[in-house]
Parts: sequence; C-alpha cells; structure tokens
Amino acid sequence: MYQFDVAPGLKMEVYRDLLAAVDAITTDEPDAIANMANVAALLWQYLPDLNWAGFYRMVGDGLVLGPFQGKPACIRIPLGAGVCGTAAARGETQLVADVHAFAGHIACDAASASELVVPLVADKCVFGVIDLDSPTQGRFDAEDAAGVEAIARLLVNRLAG
Repeated sequence: MYQFDVAPGLKMEVYRDLLAAVDAITTDEPDAIANMANVAALLWQYLPDLNWAGFYRMVGDGLVLGPFQGKPACIRIPLGAGVCGTAAARGETQLVADVHAFAGHIACDAASASELVVPLVADKCVFGVIDLDSPTQGRFDAEDAAGVEAIARLLVNRLAG
C-alpha cells in the first residue's frame, strides 16, 4: 500500500505534493492502464470538491472511457463533442466555470457544474485527456489548470510510451 504526504493548504503546494506522488507511483510501472487508475485515485483523494476524476483515451476517431473515480460515466465521446471532445480536438486545456453554459456540453453526471480537461499529447498527437468534474460552479482556476497540466506532462511518456 502507498502512503503519500499531500497536505491540504495552498493550491500550489497541493499540486506540488500531488505531482511528487504521481511521479512516485508511476515511475517504475510500464502499464498505462495501471498508471491511469492510480493517478485517478490520487486526484480523487487529494483534490477537494470533485464528483469525477479520470481519463478518456483516444481510440480510433474518438475518446473512450478510461480509469476513473466517481459515478459511471459516458463511455464514448466524439472528437469535438463536449468539454472532453473539445480538449482532444483542439489539443488545448478546457477550463469551464459553468458547464451548462458550454455549447454542446455532455451531461454524464447531472451534478457536474464545472469541469477541467487537460489533453495528453505525445509527438503533437492527443492520445487522451485527464478530466475533472466538480458539483461547484467556478471550482477550477488557472492554478488547477497549471497543476493538472504538470501532471499530464509527467505522465506522457508513462502512458504513451
């Protein structure tokens, strides 16, 4: 069993500790699914006010559900559809304060009010996304985006390699 010291406090410090935990738990594991599962669990455990944390993987011409924590979710998302499909199609982080105001939002969980989706990019190709949902409008900000983007950069070779 793993034990990590991710102390609640300043958001920047939480993400620094979370990044160290992600590094430690994935560094010697070559299996992408195992790494996604453990990272989803870490995000769920240490980031407050989430109702979903996980991954979607690029399979063919769309996203397919990967390891996650939370309620059952949409299994397939077309490129360009919803927040996840938009992040994957554009290759850009999507920080959405109010998902109900996002054109084409896909409501996998009606309780979700805000969302942060960070693409996983290797060799200029998106191969998946990290998706965080919250029941609170405006839950995510630029610090959250930067923190999850740092996690995504760390994971690229551990998931795509």
